[in-house]
Amino acid sequence: MISGADQTRALSLSTIAFTACFAVWTIFSILGLQIKENLGLSDTQFGILVATPILTGSLSRLLLGIWADQYGGRLVYTLVMMSAAVATYLLSTVTTYEMFLVAALGVGLAGGSFAVGIAYVSTWYEKEKQGTALGIFGVGNVGAAITNFAAPFLLIAVGWENTAKVYAAILFCMAIIFFLFSKDDPRLAERKAKKEKPRPILEQLEPLKNLQVWRFSLYYFFVFGGFVAMALWLPRYYVGMYDLDIRLAGSLAAAYALPGSVFRALGGWMSDKFGARAVMYWTFIASVICLFFMSYPATDYSVRGIEGPIEFSIAIGLVPFVCLTIILGFFMSLGKAAVYKHIPVYYPNHVGAVGGVVGLVGGLGGFCLPIAFGVMNDMTGIWTSCFMLLFAVTAIALIWMHFTILIMERKLHPELQKSKFLPELGIIKTKTKKG
Repeated sequence: MISGADQTRALSLSTIAFTACFAVWTIFSILGLQIKENLGLSDTQFGILVATPILTGSLSRLLLGIWADQYGGRLVYTLVMMSAAVATYLLSTVTTYEMFLVAALGVGLAGGSFAVGIAYVSTWYEKEKQGTALGIFGVGNVGAAITNFAAPFLLIAVGWENTAKVYAAILFCMAIIFFLFSKDDPRLAERKAKKEKPRPILEQLEPLKNLQVWRFSLYYFFVFGGFVAMALWLPRYYVGMYDLDIRLAGSLAAAYALPGSVFRALGGWMSDKFGARAVMYWTFIASVICLFFMSYPATDYSVRGIEGPIEFSIAIGLVPFVCLTIILGFFMSLGKAAVYKHIPVYYPNHVGAVGGVVGLVGGLGGFCLPIAFGVMNDMTGIWTSCFMLLFAVTAIALIWMHFTILIMERKLHPELQKSKFLPELGIIKTKTKKG
C-alpha cells in the first residue's frame, strides 16, 4: 500500500526538479539575445540557437522514458540532471557560434527529464488521480517563466557566462537533493523484490504501433511545442516589435509562460472531472481566436472619402497583446495536461515509452517552430508572421481532431447519423485503444 506521504514526497521532489530542468532548458531565450548581439547573428541563426537544446531534450525523451521504466525514475532523473548541469557549465567556456550549438545540445538533456518524471510520478498514484498528479508535475513548466523573469537581471548583474554557471550549480545541487530524499518507485521496488529483469526495449516500444499514440503526439506538438517556441521567441519579439529593453521583455514573456505552466495542474483536474477531450476542444478553439488577433500585422489604410483621402491604422498595442498571450498561455496549459491524462489510462505499463514519444514529438514542435519564426522574419519582414504560422497549425489541429472524433463516434454509435459542431465532449469514454 502506497502511503500519502510517499506520494507527496515523490510528486513534490519531481515537480521541483522538473522546474529546475525546464529553467535550464529554456536558458537561451535570454542568454541567446546577448550571444546574438555579440556574434552578430541573423534571426534565422538565433532561432536555430534557441531551438537546439529543444532538439536534444525532445529526441532523448523516448529513450529516457524507457530507461525510467526499466531502471527507475530516481536513478535516471538524477543522472540526467547531473549531465545537463555539466553541459550548462561548459556553455560559459565557448566563444564561437558552432561551439555554442554543440554546448546547447548538452544543455538540452534537461528537457528529457520530462519523460522520466512522467514515468516516475504516475507509478505512485491510482488511475483516477493520475490526471491531477501529472498536471501538478507539469507545473514545472514554470521554469520557463523563472528564466524569462530572473535571467535578464542576473545577466546584467554578473554577465551571461556567470549566469550559465549559476544555473549549472543550482541544477547539480537539485540532482543531489533529489537522489538523497526520493525513493525508488513502487513498480521498481516490486521488481527488485521478485528479482525480475527489466523488460526489453522492443517490448517497451510495442504500443508505438498504435495510431492513437501518434495522434496524441501531434496534439502535443501544438500545445507543448507551441508553448516552448513562444517562451523562447517572445523576448526577441518584444525587443524587436515594441523596442523594449531585455528586462521588461523578459518579464512580459514570463507573464505568458507563468499561466502556461501553473494552470497545468488545473488542466489535470479538469481532465479528470470533465474529460480530456472536452479540455482539448476548449484549448484549440481559444487558441485559434487569440492567435487570429495576435497575427494581424500593423496596417495603414487610406480610404477615398468625399472630401479627400481618409487615413487610419490598425495595430495591436502592447497591453492588449500581453493580455492575449496570457489567455493563450492559460489554455495551452490546460491542453498539455489533457494530452497526458490519456497515457497512464491507456498504457499503464508503458508510460515511459508512450510518454516519451509523445513528449518527443511535442518537443520537436519547440525545436522546429523557433527556427521557422526566424526564417519567416527574414523572408517576410513581418513581425507577426510567427503568429500567422501558429494560427494555421492550431486551426489544422482543431479541424483534424474534430473530424477524427466524428469518425470514432460513428463507429461506436452507428445510430448517430448527424453530428453537431462539438459532437460529444465526453460521450466516448476510454474503453479501447483503437481510438
